[in-house]
Amino acid sequence: MAEMVELKNIQKSFGSNHILKGVNMSIGKGEVVVILGPSGSGKTTLLRTINFLDAADEGSISVSGFEVDAKKHSKSQVIELRRKTAMVFQNYNLFANKTILENVMDGLVTVKKFKKSDAEAMSREILKKVGLEERCDFYPAQLSGGQQQRAGIARALILDPDVILFDEPTSALDPELVGEVLNTIKAVAQTGITMIVVTHEIAFAREVASRVVFMEGGVVVEEGKPEEILVAPKHPSTQRFLKRITNPNAE
Repeated sequence: MAEMVELKNIQKSFGSNHILKGVNMSIGKGEVVVILGPSGSGKTTLLRTINFLDAADEGSISVSGFEVDAKKHSKSQVIELRRKTAMVFQNYNLFANKTILENVMDGLVTVKKFKKSDAEAMSREILKKVGLEERCDFYPAQLSGGQQQRAGIARALILDPDVILFDEPTSALDPELVGEVLNTIKAVAQTGITMIVVTHEIAFAREVASRVVFMEGGVVVEEGKPEEILVAPKHPSTQRFLKRITNPNAE
């Protein structure tokens, strides 16, 4: 399997707080990797270092064979790396003053310099795929949280990235809206695109992930197939975390 993402010795500190402590990870083309771990384990920070939303202090990031050094890189290298990735955020990050259609078109027009008519046709097609074809002319405030997040997924897909990064895509949603977003992500996974998903949704990880990575304290503690990590984890930290997630009321 060709490597789509390669992370080598990723280190990141915020002030005196050492968040990532030498993370190494290889992700194959078409893999869906779910990253689990307690709050503060470095999951989201790791995701943000991949596309330089937060530049790592040390290490290197490679996407589709294009490698960028965290310490020594140019602006053009970062732009090239970002072109290969798209991110779906916790809080949707939609432009409030633009319709859903305009939100999805924006990257095609401003980044990829598509004609507006072409961008609109492609955006309508993508919005249809995520079940929002009848909401194209609505503004974000007129949609539910689940619909806004599906628009965020459409906005990521339209750029035709090599990798989509999902940062806890359901954490800001009311419980009854989580399913519709997870179903959309499942449908995206079935297209064969490489995905890295930070989430606490264990059932989703079991069903969709090709690999589960458990992080704690800024390092990868354990990784493997979902049936290995979620059913029979070997590391005590993973065991404790899963017990807490699946049975939060247990002593």
